[in-house]
Amino acid sequence: MASPSSSRNESEPSAVGQNGQATASEESAKKRLDLDSLATMRKVWGFMKPYRGWFWLGMGALVLSTLTVLVVPQLAGDLINVATGADPLIPGDIGTLGWIFVVILVAQASLSFLRIYTFAQVSERSLSDIRRALYNRMLGLPLPFYEKRRVGELTSRITNDVTELQDLIANTLAEFLRQIATLVLGIAALFIKSPKLTGLMLLIVPVAAILAMTFGRFIRRLARERQDALADSNVVVEETLQNIQTVKSFTNEHHEARRYGGFQDTVVRLAITAARYRAAFVSFIILAFLGGLGFIMWYGSTLIASGEMAAGDLVSFIIYTAFIGGSISGMVELYGKVLRSVGASDRIFEMLDEAAEVELLSTNAKAASGSAAKATQNGFASGEPNALPTPAPLSGAVRLQGVRFSYPTRPDVVVLDGVDLGIAPGEKIALAGPSGAGKSTIAQLLLGYYDLQEGRLLYDDKPSEHWGLRALRQRIAVVPQEVLLFGGSIRENIAYGKPEATDAEVEQAARQANALDFIRQFPEGLDTVVGERGIKLSGGQRQRIAIARAILKDPAILILDEATSSLDAESERLVQDVLEKLMANRTTLIIAHRLSTIRNVDRIHVLQDGKIAETGSYTELAAREGGLFQHLLKLQFDQPLDQPRRVEA
Repeated sequence: MASPSSSRNESEPSAVGQNGQATASEESAKKRLDLDSLATMRKVWGFMKPYRGWFWLGMGALVLSTLTVLVVPQLAGDLINVATGADPLIPGDIGTLGWIFVVILVAQASLSFLRIYTFAQVSERSLSDIRRALYNRMLGLPLPFYEKRRVGELTSRITNDVTELQDLIANTLAEFLRQIATLVLGIAALFIKSPKLTGLMLLIVPVAAILAMTFGRFIRRLARERQDALADSNVVVEETLQNIQTVKSFTNEHHEARRYGGFQDTVVRLAITAARYRAAFVSFIILAFLGGLGFIMWYGSTLIASGEMAAGDLVSFIIYTAFIGGSISGMVELYGKVLRSVGASDRIFEMLDEAAEVELLSTNAKAASGSAAKATQNGFASGEPNALPTPAPLSGAVRLQGVRFSYPTRPDVVVLDGVDLGIAPGEKIALAGPSGAGKSTIAQLLLGYYDLQEGRLLYDDKPSEHWGLRALRQRIAVVPQEVLLFGGSIRENIAYGKPEATDAEVEQAARQANALDFIRQFPEGLDTVVGERGIKLSGGQRQRIAIARAILKDPAILILDEATSSLDAESERLVQDVLEKLMANRTTLIIAHRLSTIRNVDRIHVLQDGKIAETGSYTELAAREGGLFQHLLKLQFDQPLDQPRRVEA
């Protein structure tokens, strides 16, 4: 059973992000606004720039909205001055000032609506562009990138990190600028009211606000520690309930109860500690702010008594002081949000800066569409992905010359060591050998998933660079051992081999794959939803849909990764019949795990330790005494089944 701390780090969002990455708040604690942060903000502005008209309109509404708010304290003071017979700064009687107040309220409401609407235009449109660019970049990244990262981490980029950035553009940035404007203009207004009282205020309120925010951050840290401890206790509950049979079989109910009780003791201890400091924090707030405000009111009263200040001006001063105190507190809080957003932006642009798969279009493709050969920031050629020119015909001849390869994640392990292999157009060959010999690696290299370290890969006697990744993959189809369908309809899954296919073409492909009969048994027919990963269909049905998809693609080269090994006898017979039709007149590479399925291929290459150990027909290799293929056959077919297997201690 995993320790509580390790389990929590894997599953509890309070300590770790939902997908195993550190939370933005933890990263912001280490991050500071520096030149790199400004560079990141410039990149964000690059996505906002197309909507800069909306942005500057929103900024104008923000400035005017701030000014109207700052008129309210002055108006409140002038109302009191008029009532007490003092001269107001804004001329007029009580009725006039009341109407001015109404106008200000209407203007403030209108400007706030305009600000929120315009910033929503900027944030939603620019963030949609970021999501598109990020998703397109993900689609264009090579497989080695995905081997080093979890899928949850990548989806977090396009969800959690973009959400952080959305808050920055839509709210945080505007509010941060508003607080700065309020602070600057408010202090200027205070100096006009009373330089003496302003000096006293600047000695008390900003210091108290900063101390309060620092103290509040400490309180939040204690609250997070309590939440982490509570998460630990929840992990114990989750583990125990998931493994309740194990707990009961080992009679460890009391052990688990003690373990859970220990975590609860920690939760209580941290909660009481946090409550003690929170009580001290409230006392500090009362002492600092109310005490400071009372002192300012006392000193202001002395100025009123000496005739240096009007009563209404003191009221305006106190309201402005409250605005300034709130601005300082708000700026500290918003600063943390800005840092979190910058951290999220860094992770987003790290992804956008990742090198995409190199797309080297052929000379003919470049001539057909000059703009299509130009790479864009999202990793695709410009234009819609399916709008690229149709690649030149490929007969299906394939040749590997002196191929040496190691996976990028395991550079010290040689998977293929000087492999020479040729396949003629329309020829059917099989790759056999023990696990780890390099069979699947050859198929992955044919699809361009990895770059070769040494050797050449030729198609129709031309290097792979001549054709380009997209052109090659358009001419290759794969029927895997384990078919994972998309969660949509059967029609959508079959049409994935040719998105622009007509309904008639989809139906014809299903018929050729011996799938139309079982499809018509569903009430919705081709529109039947298959569920996540095709869970609503049987293994044989999924295989036939995958074959229909390959038929619709009409590839020059077909790769079969033991497409029938996981099926029952009846399903295997149906699928095998379809595969025989699909392989006709097509270059076919079969990755063989069950040797009985490759009796009728033209040639078999047997791999061992990254090299081709034997080559020949099924009959030749089976009859070769002491050969590797014969040894593999004996392991699969000559294993005595009527003798009990000896179990070693």
